[in-house]
Order: sequence, then structure tokens, then C-alpha cells
Amino acid sequence: MTKHYDVIVFGTGSAMNIVSELINEGQGYRYAVIENDMVGGICLTRGCIPSKMLIEVARNIRRIREADKFGINVSYSPPDFAWTMERVWKRIYKESKEIEHSLKHHPLIDLYQTNGTFVGDYTVDVGGREIEGEIVLLCTGSKPAVPRVPGIDEVKYYTNDNFFRELRKLPRKTVVIGGGFVGLELGFFLAMMGSQVTILQRGERILKEEEPEVSELLQRDLSRYMEIKTRHEVVEFRKNGDRQIVVAENKLTGENVELEADAILVASGRASNSDITRPEKTGVKTDEKGWIMVDEYLKTSKEGIWAFGDATGKQMYKHKANYESIIVYRNAFKGEEVKARYDAVPHAVFTEPEVASVGLREEEAMKKYDILVGIAGYEETAKGEAMMVSDYFVKVILDRETFRILGAHIIGPEASILIQEIVNLMYTPDGSAEPIYNGMHIHPALSEVVERAFFHLHEPGEWKKHHHH
Repeated sequence: MTKHYDVIVFGTGSAMNIVSELINEGQGYRYAVIENDMVGGICLTRGCIPSKMLIEVARNIRRIREADKFGINVSYSPPDFAWTMERVWKRIYKESKEIEHSLKHHPLIDLYQTNGTFVGDYTVDVGGREIEGEIVLLCTGSKPAVPRVPGIDEVKYYTNDNFFRELRKLPRKTVVIGGGFVGLELGFFLAMMGSQVTILQRGERILKEEEPEVSELLQRDLSRYMEIKTRHEVVEFRKNGDRQIVVAENKLTGENVELEADAILVASGRASNSDITRPEKTGVKTDEKGWIMVDEYLKTSKEGIWAFGDATGKQMYKHKANYESIIVYRNAFKGEEVKARYDAVPHAVFTEPEVASVGLREEEAMKKYDILVGIAGYEETAKGEAMMVSDYFVKVILDRETFRILGAHIIGPEASILIQEIVNLMYTPDGSAEPIYNGMHIHPALSEVVERAFFHLHEPGEWKKHHHH
């Protein structure tokens, strides 16, 4: 017998926002919730939250190590690695189990802790049983993309899926494959804890989605604590007794370099889960990589089926998935027609220094608009001077005619916080920078560096003559 539900939900991450809201409203729907990993979603169990707990340790270590610039002489030893990892894991595990317990004991919810695979129209196989639903929410997340490089199956490697759960001994030498935010954040943590870290990045720079000058400055800064090899592509993994060897080709010279690794961290992008869920069996279209295709209302090609979060393969951030859950709730359950907008999706990289961005990069903006570019260095403010920071900066991109904010890019302490006032202004009806010009900024707060960037406007490209880092 096929069991019938009002709503089938794939994933226990941001889709739970919708389920919670509907239950709070007193809607008597019956829900099937499908989860094939730890309950709570990627962010809680193997993503943003555990990584930020570890990075907070790393940031404090870096500040202690650099305290001598203030004349503070400190002797310290890094915290016990196993204890640090276990502390974070216990916290995550406890919260996951609490959510799991609440789902299992709710009278309107059946939790299926297995793979969910479509076998027909609105029909899903869950561990050998079939269920069907009126409305289906595909919040199926993503998984690490593991490169099919010769020897990969012979070595022990970590991804964000098992890093927090399994790594308990500090690796003497770590090789990180990928120079995106996952590789840089976890590599930074390991380096601060005392591992000898090498980052291998296939492209010409780390954080390739950021402004070039942001990537370059971050690479220069992090290179004090780890080795970063750009234009290096992994071509082979080998085991030599207890030793693990990573072989990478230098794309400029064609020569191979061999790196010994006690731990290998694969952080080379994300892949779709559609090979497990098989959404095409119910008429949901996917692209060539398996990402689910949606329209601007987050509808899939199949009536009554909606997709959001990592499942669509675009801008895989928890806050974006939470935003989309509101759009789907309003459209699928309230009969509204709200379009999702993505012109001001912010993101941050929580290394030390932080990186934060929103909107267009300068090169993109120049193709569509007549722009002005504002820039200011942290050291130009009293607070920046007090902190003894240099080279870090705020860069803003404005429409020349309307002063509409098109983008902003920050590298430096508290970048993720500083960018928020810009993000909020981008969500006002006209997206104008006027409130920054008309309002007050506390003196001598760090936020003055944002204010200064809006007052130091230049022609595109011209700002480089006035800014040196």
C-alpha cells in the first residue's frame, strides 16, 4: 500500500522553516520528512556551524600569535586538538538528536531516515516502502564533489561530510584540494592549530568568485601561515607504506610536484544529489549536472513540486536557502506569486582576515552600468589605526546617475558585520546610498571605513592609483 501525505519534504535543513510555520498556523497537513544523513541539514551538521566554532579558535590563536605588535609578550600552546574537535562534534550531535527526537514524536510528521528515490509521479520509494504526496519540497542539499583522480580510492581523505566527525589527531602535514571558502576556512583552522598546510588550487587564484584584489590580498596574508599553490591540478594519489602522496601538475611549467600528507582534505566544489533522488522520474527537469531547474517563483517543471537551497546549484549559502524557504512558503501554501531576487545575496569567508561580498563585481558592473567605485582602507580610520591593521579595505560600486548600490567587497576584520548596512540598503525600494551620506556613523567605530568608501569615489579602475595595498 502506498501511504499518502499532504506534503513530502526532502531534507531537514531550511525546508523545516516551512513545516514549522504551517504547524504553528494549525494547518492539519500530514508530512513525510525524508533525511538520509544526520538530522538538521548541512549547515548544522557538517557545514557553517561546526566550521565557525573551529574557526573561532583559530582566529583567537592568530591574534595571540600577533599580540607582540601591541607590545604584549605571550607564551601559549595551542589547545588540545582532539578535545577541540570533540567539543564541537558533541555540540552538533546533541542539537541534531534534539531535532530528530522532535520530528519522530510529532503526531503530524513521519520521519524517514533513508534515501528517498522517485519511482513515479509524486511517488517516492523510502527504504522499500512507497509514499506519495500532493506537494513536494525538494530541499535535497548537495554533497562534496570528489575528483575522480587515479588513486583516490587508495588514500584516506576527508570532506566536510566526515571532517568534523572523524578527524581527531592533528595532521603533521595537510594537503587541501581546492581554494574556495571550505578549503580556506578549514585549512586556516588546521594551520593555526599547528599543521603544515598546503592548498592546491587549479585556477589562477583562490576565491575566484571574489574581486581579484581581494583574492590576491587574502592569498598574500594567509601565505604567512600556509603554502598556497595556484595553477596546480591534482593528477594522482599514492600510498607509500603509511605515507600518503598527492601529485599535482604545475599548469604553467607542466612539471609534477609530490606532497606528503598525513591528512588530505577534498574541498573542490559541490555535486547534486539527483543521482539518489531521481527527480526526473516524476517529471522534474534538471540540468546536465543534475541541479534542479526552477523558475523565478522556485517552481520546478512539475506542478506542485518546488525546489530551493543547494538543490538548485546556485549560491549555496544557508541564508539564501532560508530566504528561499519564505518564497516557497508564500507561493506554494499562500497562493502568492512572489519572485525570488538574487541581486543582493551576501556571503562571507570567515578566515582571519574575513572576506565579505554582495552584488556585482567591478568588471560585471561596468558591462551593464555607468559606475563609480569607492574605496577606503581600514588604516584611514581611527579604529583601524588603533587596531594596527593595514592593507585591508572596503570597496563599493555605485550607479553614477542614481547612486544605487550595485555591489560591495570587503576584506578585513569584521567584514561580515560591516557589509550588513550595505546589504540592508540594497533591499530598500531604490537601493540608494543616500542614507549613508545623510546619516551618522559612530566615531571612532570600525564602521567609519564603510562611510569613507562611499565618500572616496573614483572612475572605474582609477581607484587603483589612490589605493595601495
